[in-house]
Amino acid sequence: MNYRHGFHAGNFADVFKHALLVRLLVYLRRKETPFRVIDTHAGEGAYDLSAEAAERTREWRGGVGRLADLSGASEDVRALLAPYIDCLGPRDHEGQPALYPGSPAIAQKLMRPQDRAIFCELRPDAFLALRRRFSRDERIKAIHIDGYVGLGAYVPPKERRGLVLIDPPFEREDEFEAAFDALHKSYAKWSSGIYALWHPSKSDRDIRKLHNRLRESGIRRILQLSLSIGGDGEGLRRCGMAVVNPPFVFEEEARTVLSFLAARMAQGEGAGFEVAWLVGE
Repeated sequence: MNYRHGFHAGNFADVFKHALLVRLLVYLRRKETPFRVIDTHAGEGAYDLSAEAAERTREWRGGVGRLADLSGASEDVRALLAPYIDCLGPRDHEGQPALYPGSPAIAQKLMRPQDRAIFCELRPDAFLALRRRFSRDERIKAIHIDGYVGLGAYVPPKERRGLVLIDPPFEREDEFEAAFDALHKSYAKWSSGIYALWHPSKSDRDIRKLHNRLRESGIRRILQLSLSIGGDGEGLRRCGMAVVNPPFVFEEEARTVLSFLAARMAQGEGAGFEVAWLVGE
């Protein structure tokens, strides 16, 4: 386990993932009944962008740094991004927050007193940081466990409503297969939950294989989203997310948000976004 998200925190892929995650959580908050968040690969929970790792790559400048101001954004975009921007907290003139919130910190921010969360993390040092960060919040359990094993153990949640984020580091050669299998098995036990599976999009072959497996899975409603920053530089240039059981408002919201992000994050030819149904509507 060599992956360290601190090098990449706040980059375009994080903005893509977290802006969409926020919209899903906002939807869950619309009903008074409690919900549960299960994060299979929670990491450290939040990241210091002034630390050596983030300073070395400064990837955040092409991501959250490009949201230093939202001038030129429509009122709809501003409204949809407002809860995500609020999660960032105070930022300097470059748009750099003191701490970039990972998905656990975002979930904590948007949870209500009646909601609960389980954050899974296997890497020992990341888990220690995760546990320290959330140890005083009785709504949250940080668990030192393989996220795929944890997901199988913790669904269905007693709340019966909620969201699963599957966001592995994609270090394993079989990560796409492992992530799909975990999603598929969990859906068989809890078919009413919202599932969000994030993935890098470096290999068209891997993406086609994942999409085919999802289409043949028997899952009824799957919306696929992607964002590309274009250009031909090194590193990740494109990523995606498959959302199972997306809320009825989510497709339109995602189009609005991603249209803006694709233009704002663009780094060259080929930048763009996609929102398309793999299964269902």
